[in-house]
Amino acid sequence: MTMDLGPIRDKIDGLDRDIVALLNERLALAAEIGKLKRSTGGQIYVPEREDAVLRKIVSLNQGPIKDEALQAIYREIMSAAIALEKPLLIAYLGPEATNTHAAAMRKFGASVEYHAMATIADIFTAVEKGEADYAVIPIENSTEGSVRETLDSFVESDLKIVAQIYLEITHALISNSPLDEIERVYSKDQALAQCRHWLQRHLPHAQLIDAPSTSRAVQIAKETPGTAAVAGELAAQFYGVPVVERNIQDKADNTTRFFVLGKRPAGAVGNGRDMSSFIISLGDESASHSGALLKMLMPLAERGINLSKIESRPSKKRPWDYYFFIDVTGHFEAENMKDALAELKRFCPMVKWLGSYPVANG
Repeated sequence: MTMDLGPIRDKIDGLDRDIVALLNERLALAAEIGKLKRSTGGQIYVPEREDAVLRKIVSLNQGPIKDEALQAIYREIMSAAIALEKPLLIAYLGPEATNTHAAAMRKFGASVEYHAMATIADIFTAVEKGEADYAVIPIENSTEGSVRETLDSFVESDLKIVAQIYLEITHALISNSPLDEIERVYSKDQALAQCRHWLQRHLPHAQLIDAPSTSRAVQIAKETPGTAAVAGELAAQFYGVPVVERNIQDKADNTTRFFVLGKRPAGAVGNGRDMSSFIISLGDESASHSGALLKMLMPLAERGINLSKIESRPSKKRPWDYYFFIDVTGHFEAENMKDALAELKRFCPMVKWLGSYPVANG
């Protein structure tokens, strides 16, 4: 059977011409906005505007394209627009091709510049000194818990959380050798822990070895016969090493949450789509009163502010003194939030706002 695809392909070609023309028209307008922003000192990356655009295009979508795919396309469009407005440098916890790199690219797209950094402390310093415009750092994993270094770094820093990213973590077994010839498996300790049952079933005799990062593990696997790495597929593509098995993580809902850090806070989105993070210290009250934690939470609860996370960390200033890291619904500038914080400050020696940011899209 012969098919005449010509007319359909001609329509597609015509649509492609229209799409390219419209994209360039949109980006030209974005460039004009960039000029105005630069002349007035405005922010180039505006998280609340990004959130509004992504919600708008989803509301306009009538299919057959999926909302997630449409959002991914528009993230790249916005990335190209940002690059025209002002070149941005995004610092992230390296090395290249790690999950943090993947999260940064998902948020900012392919049109900005990225810089891998060795430690979370280095990342904070780079943004504080203006060596990077924004940073992407991991804050917690659904399986392994919070990243303590990130929490501790907020205590002394004035940087603000301006956005968050949720990235589903999928691990692959990556090697130049077939499965039955693999004798050693390298990866970051957390990645090995997240795939331990799979590795025990399929490679019971292989030696599991910690590596500084999943990317370094892939480099070792590339250079050493009989060796594999556990890492994301981005690392396999980046270093040119075949994927032997996909989705080897033990839990299907393995997700990591990342923060985007900047010098200036994000504006309010509204409509219940804002979150805020704080560090609160109870000081001597936490040791002397059994109901001190409840007392800390009451000003929030009484004003309808929902608590979505609370975690304690030693202050490292004196024994049994703790900081409480909390995430709540609402923006810092909301009236009920201001009232709650004013009450908290009357009996808490430290109430530090870490930032307000949109609920993650997609």
